[in-house]
Amino acid sequence: MIFKFGELFSGPGGIGLAAKLASIEHNGEIFKIEHAWATDYDKDSCETYRNNICPEKPNTVICKDIRKLDFEILKKISDIDALAFGFPCNDFSVVGEQKGINGIYGPLYTYGVKAINIFRPKWFLAENVSGLRNSNEGKAFKIIINELFNSGYSIYPHLYKFERYGVPQARHRIIIIGIRKDLNIPFAIPSPEPFSEIDITCKNAIENPPIPPNAPNNELTKQSKIVIERLKHIKPGENAFTADLPDHLRLNVNGAKISQIYKRLDPDKPAYTVTGSGGGGTHVYHWEEPRALTNRERARLQTFPDNFIFYGSKESVRKQIGMAVPVRGVKIILESVLKSFAGIEYPAIEPNIPPMIHPENLNLYNTNNTQIRLFDNLENYIVPNINY
Repeated sequence: MIFKFGELFSGPGGIGLAAKLASIEHNGEIFKIEHAWATDYDKDSCETYRNNICPEKPNTVICKDIRKLDFEILKKISDIDALAFGFPCNDFSVVGEQKGINGIYGPLYTYGVKAINIFRPKWFLAENVSGLRNSNEGKAFKIIINELFNSGYSIYPHLYKFERYGVPQARHRIIIIGIRKDLNIPFAIPSPEPFSEIDITCKNAIENPPIPPNAPNNELTKQSKIVIERLKHIKPGENAFTADLPDHLRLNVNGAKISQIYKRLDPDKPAYTVTGSGGGGTHVYHWEEPRALTNRERARLQTFPDNFIFYGSKESVRKQIGMAVPVRGVKIILESVLKSFAGIEYPAIEPNIPPMIHPENLNLYNTNNTQIRLFDNLENYIVPNINY
C-alpha cells in the first residue's frame, strides 16, 4: 500500500525525509509513503526540499505564502492519501509573546484543516511546539483539536520527548495523528523502550563517524576574541550565567536570563534544543573547542544524514535546521502509522494528552482505560500538564 503524501509548511524536509525513509513489510505487502507535493513560503527551504526529497519532480514543490495559495494548484498536481503540516510555532513557543491563535502565525493551522477538508486524506500528521497546549490558557489547543475532530478524524495527540526515541537532542514536540473515522483503524503511541539502548550523547552524534572534511554545510563560524575568551571560562553544560566568569566577560542582561546563552554542550548528554534564530550566544557551543557548532554538526543533532545538502546562506541554513523536526523521531511515528494500517501490533504507551475518538471507533479500544475517552464536547476536553 502506497500513501501519496502532501505537506504544508514543509520547511527543508525533516518530515519529508522521514516519510521517504519510512517503510514496512507485512505478509508480502510493502507499506510506504510517496511524495506527491509540498509547499512552503521560504525560497531556500523549498530549494533544499526539492533537491533532497524529490529531485526528479522539482515542480511538485510550490514556494508560496499559504495565505495566497490556491489549493487547486495542489489538487492538479495530485490527490493525496496522507497529509503533514508542521504549522508555524512562532506564536505558541514559550520563547516569545505567546499570542497563540490571536497572533500573526497562530491562525495558520486553519490551512491544515482546509487541506484536510479538501483532500480527505486517510491520515494526517500535525506538529508544533510543546507550548501549544498552554497557549491562550489552553483554549488554542482545545480549539485546534476540536476542528480536526469535527473534520471527521479520530485524533491522537502526544507530547513526544525525542531524546527518548534515539534522537541526540532534548527536543519536545506535540505530534497529532489523525485517522479518518470511516476507516475504523486505531493508532497507538509508539513506546520509546525499543530505542533505549541507542547512544544519544551529542558527542557520539557529532564525532561517530567523524564528519568528512569536505562535508557540505560544515563551515566554521568566525568567533570574536571576547567570545573565544568567554567560552574558555565556560565548562561543558554551563552557560554565560552559571559559569564563573571574570567581570569583563559577564553579560549585562536585565530581567530573564535565557539558559541557552553561550551554553556549551555536555558531551555525555543529548544536546539541548537546537534553535533556528537568535542573536549572539544562541548558536549552540562545542563542549571542548571554543566555538559554535557548524551547521552540519547541528544537522547531525537533528538526525539529518551528511549527504542531505541545505541550500542558502549560512544563516538561512541555520534557520532551516533549527525549524526542522528530527528525522529519526518522525520516522518512528510514521512507521507506527503504517503498522496501524497494516494491522501490525507494536510496543505502545499511554498517551499523555487525551485522544478524541469518534463513537464509531470506540469499539477498537479498551474503554476501561481512563485515557481513552470520548470527548464530544469542547468544554469538557481537558489539556493536562505533562510531566513524564
